[in-house]
Amino acid sequence: MFEFEIQATEGAARAGRLTLPHGVVQTPVFMPVGTQATVKTLTPEEVEGLGAQIILGNTYHLYLRPGHELVREMGGLHGFQGWRKPILTDSGGFQVFSLSDINTIAEEGVTFQSHIDGSRHLFTPERVMEIERALGADIIMAFDQCPPGQSSREVATQAYERTLRWLERCRTRFAQLPAEDPGGPVQTLFPIVQGGIYPDLRLESLRGTVNAGDWDGIAIGGLSVGEPKPTMYALLEALQPELPETLPRYLMGVGYPDDLLEAIGRGVDMFDCVAPTRNGRNGAVWIAGEGQVNIKQNRFRTDAGPLDPECDCYTCRTYTRAYLRHLFVAGEGLSMRLLSIHNLRFLVRLADTARERIAAGDFASWSRAWLDRFHAGRAARG
Repeated sequence: MFEFEIQATEGAARAGRLTLPHGVVQTPVFMPVGTQATVKTLTPEEVEGLGAQIILGNTYHLYLRPGHELVREMGGLHGFQGWRKPILTDSGGFQVFSLSDINTIAEEGVTFQSHIDGSRHLFTPERVMEIERALGADIIMAFDQCPPGQSSREVATQAYERTLRWLERCRTRFAQLPAEDPGGPVQTLFPIVQGGIYPDLRLESLRGTVNAGDWDGIAIGGLSVGEPKPTMYALLEALQPELPETLPRYLMGVGYPDDLLEAIGRGVDMFDCVAPTRNGRNGAVWIAGEGQVNIKQNRFRTDAGPLDPECDCYTCRTYTRAYLRHLFVAGEGLSMRLLSIHNLRFLVRLADTARERIAAGDFASWSRAWLDRFHAGRAARG
């Protein structure tokens, strides 16, 4: 049920095939984020039409609203939101440390205050496993402590060591749940490597994680949280030689175009990020030859060309830059949908093309040329 086959490599870059209960995922893969059981502004049919193979749900948000037991009653996330392909749920670890107004970290777990109504809740490793089972995703994440970006060595050490202790509790509870819920979903548990910006701590976390169980995949957390991009790339290079070759590697919360290609070149297989839809709602779009631009710029006011001449998405096939700018400046909700469609397709297609280039044996040269052009377009505008 949970199999990963590497089908091609070029250097550290890999093209693979991940088999899950709700379908097969070709890697490298970008996974759109459906925080509250929806990829914002889009229907499941539209998301599938963009080429998405797997999406995410967020444990923290779904626990608070509408509640994991209600989702279970509605057939899990697949039945509740009408998405029939694979789903991954994060553990809520990042959110309880970053979104809650007040949180208290202890060995038992994290007590936090809801950002919705101020109510107080406790997430323990065991509780998170129970919530994620109710949500019913194919892949569920272990509960981790995610320290702030560029945390001190002391804080990063405490976080990764506690994450390892919590991982053992997650694994134990995860193994118990099928016997208590024999008709429940078939799931696999991915552990998360922490360690902040310190390569030696990252390696210690990785080694402890690998030794803690027989995993079907492994995640790298706590990056893209404020550290410089070169630091993230260097940490991936440090981890790559010791990451198990037979497991899919998931870089959590990373999905800007340049980060995606840089990480694929360093052996990463799976990505997610809220940036495509969040940027779209704020008028920011990615264009292959121009980098990231904002559609409200005055230069687009009379531009009759497509948003991105190289993109095959519905938005780029159908509407002009001038019209998209008009919608956004006028505050029309359609602009958010159309820009989100483009940004999501941009990343899904970029991952797909990377896979093709790995198989063809020219990923390194292609990705360098693509990145040079992407960055040059951004630099040309100052």
